Parts: sequence; structure tokens; C-alpha cells
Amino acid sequence: MKLYLILLKESMLFALNALIVNRLRTLLSLLGITIGIFAIISVFTMVDSMERQVTNSIASLGDNVVFVQKWPWAFGGDYPWWKYMNRPQPGMEDVEAIERRVRSAETACFTVSKNGLITWGKNSIENIGLIGVSHSYPELRDFELVLGRYITANEASAGRPVVILGYATASLLFEGQNPLGKQVKMLGKHPATVIGVFDLEGESSIGNSHDESAVMPINFVRSFADIRNTNLNQTVMVAAKEGYTNLQLKDEMMGVLRASRRLKPAAEENFALNESSMLQKGFEALMSVLRLVGLIIGLFSILVGGFGIANIMFVSVKERTRIIGIQKALGAKNFFILFQFLSEAIILCVIGGLLGLLLVFLGSLLINFILDLEIYLSFGNISLAIVLSSVIGLISGLAPAWSASKLKPVDAMRSL
Repeated sequence: MKLYLILLKESMLFALNALIVNRLRTLLSLLGITIGIFAIISVFTMVDSMERQVTNSIASLGDNVVFVQKWPWAFGGDYPWWKYMNRPQPGMEDVEAIERRVRSAETACFTVSKNGLITWGKNSIENIGLIGVSHSYPELRDFELVLGRYITANEASAGRPVVILGYATASLLFEGQNPLGKQVKMLGKHPATVIGVFDLEGESSIGNSHDESAVMPINFVRSFADIRNTNLNQTVMVAAKEGYTNLQLKDEMMGVLRASRRLKPAAEENFALNESSMLQKGFEALMSVLRLVGLIIGLFSILVGGFGIANIMFVSVKERTRIIGIQKALGAKNFFILFQFLSEAIILCVIGGLLGLLLVFLGSLLINFILDLEIYLSFGNISLAIVLSSVIGLISGLAPAWSASKLKPVDAMRSL
């Protein structure tokens, strides 16, 4: 074992010395590997970051929640779009039917939403998500309040003009003042008293963040908007009881809603039952395609770099032929010569891979600083880059190293 460690040490020293002596050639040889690793790992890093953000956003929807909506989140192959257009919007009658007859349902909530204007004094903000919710909303959507309280049952049933503002909405509208107890106007003319402020949630990949929103009782929204209007994005959220799966909940809801809407046995459903797993599957398929594209692009660059490494190694063998002859004459085995040149090729590729990783790391820091995103280089991607670089180095250096190890001592020493 000690002999092999000595062999490894000497091989590494030979390889490092050869790389240092031929610095320009080494640098040129690194470019292909560096660019290839940068292309692959940068794509993988971006995809991983996007996947993490979207997964967190989807998780906020709840993995035990089913959404009754007009449009499905995943369309079938060639389903006519006009059939979706003719579907009715979900309504409070659907909530009542589910609460009364679906035994696997823990709770149900009706929501409507639309972007609109909100004002306070001379300050106004456009395109704020105005959301009307029934009282059970907190049981189906996780959130924290940084100020104030949530809507009470009496306020919800009576349709009191109260509102909970998103963190960004409150910050922009009140500019540092305490918003609690102050009156804001929905759509510029419907006053409501601020009773709470949501904690900062950050941007959401699927657009369900509370930061730029205003949440009100659904019965208050009725006073100034038609909640059956097709532009209000009506949704019924239903949570499954403990011990029931989403599949069981959907099966029971399917029968109850068909009966409630008086659909004939042969008629198609005029509603969609959506869940977060549908978004997750579609997103994972997209990410797989992006990873494959990045891998293909990077592999072409690495392939070119690998040919460059092999060419440089053949030149190195040619230049050091007499040295190889002397080493063999002094008793060096073929394995030592083979290992020496393989080590040089692998070290060269690993250095190129590390430079590619450094570029990805610096790029992620720059993107995080400029765009305020959460992109970081994972341990898995670092390991992938090092392993891939080592494999390319092994493959590229194998033929030159093999030819060097088979040289005869006398012929090698006579070479010019």
C-alpha cells in the first residue's frame, strides 16, 4: 500500500511540474473543459434554483387541498377549448354542497380575486390583488400576520368593510406609518378599515404571494362586485380530512358536484378538480427538458475540450520521450509511466472544471445581487462537475498514456 502511495505522490508531482512548465499550453487546453463545465453546471444551477422556488410556492397551496375551478391546470390532448369557455364559474352553492355532503372534506373555502386600484389619501397603488374570501380561508392557506388580526366570523358573515393588506401593499401605501385602523378605498371608492398586515412572503413563482394583495370578507366584496363575474377568478378550496387521500376526496367531490349541478350520467363534467401535484408534475417535465438541453450543449463543449487535452498529451509524450526512456532504464514500470500521464490529463481537466465552477459561483453571486434571487451552487452540482471532469481527463489521457507506457527504453533514449 505504501508503494502505491509513493507512486501516486511522484506521479502527481511529475504532472503538476509539466503543467506549470507549459503554462500557455495548459491554459489553452483548459478552455474547452472550463466552458463545457460552465455550460452544464450553470444550467443545472439555474434549474435547481427555479425548481426549489416553484416547489416552495406549490407547497404553499397545500398537498391535501383540492381546487374546484372552471379551468383545469393540465389540459388534455385535443380537448376543445370552447367547452371550457362555456363552463359555469364555481360559486357558494358548491361550497355548501361540499360542506353538507362530502364526508372526506375537512373544510371548504370560496375565494374570488381581481387586480385593481387601492387608495389611501393621496396615495394609490394599481394592480393590487383584491381577494375576497370566506371565513375558513386560514384553514386552507398558510400565512402569518406581522400586524393586527384576522377577520372574525361575525365580520365575515355580516360582510363588514375590513381588509388585511399585504406587506408590500401596506409599505407602499402608508410609507412607514401604522396602517391599523385607517380606512383605504377599494377601486378608489369603497372604503374598508385595515385590521391586519400579512408578513413578508417574497415573490411566488405561481403568483400566490400575499405581498401585493388586499384580503377582504367575500360578503363585503358582494357589496361592490358581482362575484359571479367571469373576470373574478372564482375558486373553491377544499381540504381533506386526516386519514383521507386527495384521490378519495376528489372521487367523492366528483359525485357530489355532478349531482349538485344536475349533470346527466353521460354528460361531461363542467368543472375541474385541480391539485398541487398536477403543477409539480408539469414543472418537473419542463425542468427535465431544460437539464437535457444544458447537458447536450455542455457535452459538446467538453468533447471539443477532451480532444484538445488528448492532443496536448500526445505532444507532451513526444517532448518527454527521452525522459520516459531514462525513467524506464532506471527501473520505472509501465504502470508508473501510464499513471503519470493519466494523472496529468485528469489534473488538467479537474482544474478546468474548477475554473468552470468558479465562473458559475461568481455568476450566481452577481445574479443574486442584481436581481435579488436565491441562486446558489449546490454540493451535488459541484460533485457532478468534478466527477465529469475526471472522467473526461481519464478518457482523453488514456491513449497518450498507454502509448508512453509501451515505449522501449533504448528506443526512447535514442529519440531526438
